[in-house]
Amino acid sequence: MRRLPPLVRLGLAVRRGFGRFTPDPFVVAVGMTLVTLVAGALAVGDGAGGLVRALRLWSAPGGLWSLLAFAGQMALMLTLGTALAAAPPVRRGLEALARLAAGPRRLVGLVAFVSCTLCLFNWSLGLVCGAMFARTAGDEARRRGLALHYPLLCAAGYAGMMVWHGGLSGTAPLKATTLADLTEVLGPELAARVGPIALSDSLLGGLNLAVTGGLWLLAPLVFMALTPAAGADPDPQPAPPSGHAPEDMPSATGPEEHAPSTTTGLDRLERSPLVVWALALPAAAALAFAVGDAAGPALDLNAINLALWVLALVLHGRPDAFVRACDAGARASAGILLLFPLYGGIMGVMKGTGLAAALAGLFAAADPRVFTTLTFVSAGFLNLFIPSGGGQWAVQGPIVMSAALERGVDRTHAMLAIAYGDQWTNMLQPFWAVPLLAITGVRARDIIGYCTLWMFAGGLWIAACLLLASL
Repeated sequence: MRRLPPLVRLGLAVRRGFGRFTPDPFVVAVGMTLVTLVAGALAVGDGAGGLVRALRLWSAPGGLWSLLAFAGQMALMLTLGTALAAAPPVRRGLEALARLAAGPRRLVGLVAFVSCTLCLFNWSLGLVCGAMFARTAGDEARRRGLALHYPLLCAAGYAGMMVWHGGLSGTAPLKATTLADLTEVLGPELAARVGPIALSDSLLGGLNLAVTGGLWLLAPLVFMALTPAAGADPDPQPAPPSGHAPEDMPSATGPEEHAPSTTTGLDRLERSPLVVWALALPAAAALAFAVGDAAGPALDLNAINLALWVLALVLHGRPDAFVRACDAGARASAGILLLFPLYGGIMGVMKGTGLAAALAGLFAAADPRVFTTLTFVSAGFLNLFIPSGGGQWAVQGPIVMSAALERGVDRTHAMLAIAYGDQWTNMLQPFWAVPLLAITGVRARDIIGYCTLWMFAGGLWIAACLLLASL
């Protein structure tokens, strides 16, 4: 066998190591729950009383059940996104895009580029559509006989989740543009001292253009460097056969249609395009109102879901085909419904016991020259327990912004450091990977090694940019 380049050998070694020792995301969530409960009880003190307090916070409406609405939104997004991917026009478009890449490396790089580009527009679209394209690219690789590691494609489809917070749907930058939004998070006194931060200074500022633009270009290069040349992978894992991984996902050739032997009026109604347009037209009108009323460049999850609903309906063209595709996607959303409440409980304990504030303030007294870099690192660690951009900004924002003002640190840079840390450890966080795992049929242990290498490469770039900006 030919000698492999160093980065390829590193990727293969890391993938084998993580493949042996990475448990299922549900097991990870249970373990993190136990660790958080114990840490919360110790933080509260009072012996058994501290444990009771932690358990109450965990099971309260602001804990275990705080993410139910979000879980429903994400489950619906996975369902509708899966249905949209199964629509013949979308399937043909994704296949045509995948055919643009010649060879395994370019195909992997293209998937990473598409994922990052979509996440810069909207994180949820990038998450679901990046997974869809990774799946399609895997099917295309199998058809062309390209020997590559399918989980590497899937990891590339997840790469955009380490870029999103510097894009148009970034929570912290968007929530810092008005005094009212700042007051909601920072309180009236601190908000008045900080003042609104315009998008021209944050998202379009020099630091974010360097960090986010660099990550956008770096992601395809990293994943291409991790891809063995054709025939050089000692353990290639091709894409799973269409319709069989996971078994309940719709195949790349679309849902099967079974016409009844005798057609009744009800059968014709269930296949009638009139039913599609009866819902699609008012839904499209409502979507137009939502887009027109949206403040700023970001759309909320409800608008995204409505857009997916309209597109999937129209592109399937018939209600029975649409329902079959949605049924398959809905069965794949079990991971979301199981994991999101557990992370809601973790967030409730972290906030209620003061653990989150303590972690957020670890580096508040740091030297101004390394303040933003250490804020970035602490935000990355906190993201493992509070995997929510809005939740993390609410917890860490007041502490970091107050300390930044006291030390003369640029307020925009301090806010962006929180945003970069929040997105950085998404590569280790199974919370956000659940939709991708469901769509692609891979396990967390299959992609975590590649994601970790991308996390370290991107983290070095972010830290270097923050350090240079602080000089």
